[in-house]
Amino acid sequence: MDNIKVGDNLTINCYKHNGILHRVCEDAKVLEITEDKLVCANYKTKITENDGRSYNTNELAILIFYKKNWFNVIAQLKEQGLFYYCNIASPYIIENTTIKYIDYDLDLRVFPDGGFRILDRNEYKYHKRIMHYSNDLDLILKNELQNLIALKKEEKSPFRAEEIQKYYEIYVKLQKNAKN
Repeated sequence: MDNIKVGDNLTINCYKHNGILHRVCEDAKVLEITEDKLVCANYKTKITENDGRSYNTNELAILIFYKKNWFNVIAQLKEQGLFYYCNIASPYIIENTTIKYIDYDLDLRVFPDGGFRILDRNEYKYHKRIMHYSNDLDLILKNELQNLIALKKEEKSPFRAEEIQKYYEIYVKLQKNAKN
């Protein structure tokens, strides 16, 4: 990872617990690298699902991956306001120029008005059963979901609009410099 730097473009591979590739995001521009997180951004990026379907995202997204937390966060800058889509997922790793993590189904959707909803509980229960999540893993994932909700309720990072604005400005500057 020492060779990854701000401004680099990475690919994102999302896997399921059984090792099957679930989704690929073709473009993530690195905005910040710290000891515990990697922040990227993308805009109108191609996403390919494991069944071959693909689509492009509609808005700028700030993507925050953690080395120690079992979640990642996508801040979506939509016309209607700032939305967050949070995946309960393994800490990320980087291999070559690819960010990799395991998605564990449970998601937290946060709306511009501050409301939120837990998504995909049934999908989590199903995959827990068929992919044999251990009791220890189940406990970690459920605790991380509660930690994520606590961060949201306390309006701590990454749920601070000014933090997302800072990353937006870094992205704009990198895009402008790339054109010059």
